[in-house]
Amino acid sequence: MLEAKEFLDPARAMGFDWYAGVPCSFLTPFINYVIDDPALTYVGAANEGDAVAAAAGAGIGGHRGVAMMQNSGLGNAVSPLTSLAYVFRIPLLIICTHRGAPGVKDEPQHELMGQITGALFDTMSIPWEVFPSKNVDVQPKLDRVVEYFEREQRPYALLMEKGTVAPHTLSPSSFTPHDHGIVVGEAFTRGDSEQWPSRAAALARVVEATTESDSVVIATTGFTGRELYAQADRPNHLYMVGSMGCASSLGLGLALSRPDRHIVVIDGDGAALMRMGNMATLGTYAPNNLTHILLDNEVHDSTGAQATVAAGIDFAAIAAACGYAHVVRAIDATSITDLLQSDRSRGARFLHLKIRGGTIDNLPRPSISPASVLARLTTCLEQS
Repeated sequence: MLEAKEFLDPARAMGFDWYAGVPCSFLTPFINYVIDDPALTYVGAANEGDAVAAAAGAGIGGHRGVAMMQNSGLGNAVSPLTSLAYVFRIPLLIICTHRGAPGVKDEPQHELMGQITGALFDTMSIPWEVFPSKNVDVQPKLDRVVEYFEREQRPYALLMEKGTVAPHTLSPSSFTPHDHGIVVGEAFTRGDSEQWPSRAAALARVVEATTESDSVVIATTGFTGRELYAQADRPNHLYMVGSMGCASSLGLGLALSRPDRHIVVIDGDGAALMRMGNMATLGTYAPNNLTHILLDNEVHDSTGAQATVAAGIDFAAIAAACGYAHVVRAIDATSITDLLQSDRSRGARFLHLKIRGGTIDNLPRPSISPASVLARLTTCLEQS
C-alpha cells in the first residue's frame, strides 16, 4: 500500500500540480491529500468529461494536468479524450479507479465496466498501466508517463486498484458559496427573434474587443468555431472541433493556469445544455479573467437547425444562481463590447445573448489542423 504523498511529491517535482476530478471511494485518500496540499490545485468537476477538459486547459496553460475518476464514469470522458485531447495533442494523466475488477467483489453496476476498462483505453489509443502500489514503482511509472507525453503529446492512464493508497483524512474545509450574481437586462420576449443579431455580428464584436497579446478566445464546436475562423484567424484563437459542451471547462482550466490572460469562451445553447453542470463549477472556481459568452439561437444550427429546449431556459438566471459575478441578458451585439471592456475585478462574467439562426454564405472550415492551432496558441502564450 502506498501513502498518497509517495506518489504526489515526486509527481509534483515532475510538474504534475493541477488536478481535476470526480470522487471515487478508491480515490478518497488521494483526492483528500491533493485538496489539503496548498501547493496543488484541485477542481471538483461536475462530471468526468469536464475534469478531462479542465485538465487539458491547464495543460495548455503550461501545467501538467491530471484528471481523476472512477471507471464507471470513464464513458463520460470519451468525447473529450478522443476529440479534444487526442485531436489537439494535449498530454494529460488520467488516474482511473478499477471498480469491478475481475476477481474483486464489488457493486453490480461496476461488473461490465470492470471487465472492459483496459479494452476501452486500448480502443481510445490511450496507453495504460496499473497505478503503483509500492514506493519503488512510482518513479519508473512517472518516467514512462512523461516520456510518452514528450514523444506523443497525448494522454496516458494509470488504473488504480482497490486498496492501493493508504487512508488520508481530509482536513475540515468547505466552499464559501459565492453570492448570487445580479442579472442585468430584461427577460426575453417571444416573437422578436428577427431583431436578434447574427452570429457573425456577435463574433465581430469579440474580435474587435480582444487582442492577441492579452486574450485567448475559445469557440465551441460547430458553426461558432468556423465563423470565428472566417472572421479572423489569429494565434490566440482555439476552434473546438469536437468535445461538444467542453469549451467552458477547457476555458476554466486555462483561466486558472494563466491569470495573466483574459480567457473568452464563446458557447452555444446546445453545448451549454449538454454540460450545464459545468456552469456551477465555473461559478465556484472561475477567476476574474474568464468571460463566458453564450450565443443562443435556440437550435442545433450546424446539424440542420433542430430546435433545442433553450427557448424556455433562462441561462442568465442559472449563471447568476451558480455564482457568476456579472451576468447580462441581451439581444444587442454591442453588449459583447460592453462586457469585454468592463471591470474584470469582480469575478467571472456571463453573457446570454440571443442571436438569429443561420450562418454566413460559403462558410469555410479551418484549413489549419487542430494540433497546429494549439501549437500556434502555445507559442502565443509563451510570448507574454
